[in-house]
Amino acid sequence: MIEFYSAATPNGQKVAIALEEMGLAYQLHPIDLMANEQKQPDFLAINPNGRIPAIVDKSHGDFPVFESGAILLYLAEKTGQFLPEDPKARSQAIQWLMFQMGGVGP
Repeated sequence: MIEFYSAATPNGQKVAIALEEMGLAYQLHPIDLMANEQKQPDFLAINPNGRIPAIVDKSHGDFPVFESGAILLYLAEKTGQFLPEDPKARSQAIQWLMFQMGGVGP
């Protein structure tokens, strides 16, 4: 089970889409950004940067992952989906992910 902490933002939505497309079981924990819930100690224990999205993989010892790109890579590796095994194709997929994160943004 994946615990998914997010809000209705582009970065949160891309992780939500990945979770759905990968068919992973998850529980959504909506974070109220206007109430600064992302800056509360319980959330900072998951993501010390105090931003959404973040996940906690309950099936791997309550392993927290934050930053949308890191979450997408983690989920792709966990499921074997959306990330090719061939080194060149894998590199190209990661390059486009990094471009989206740094060049296009949310």
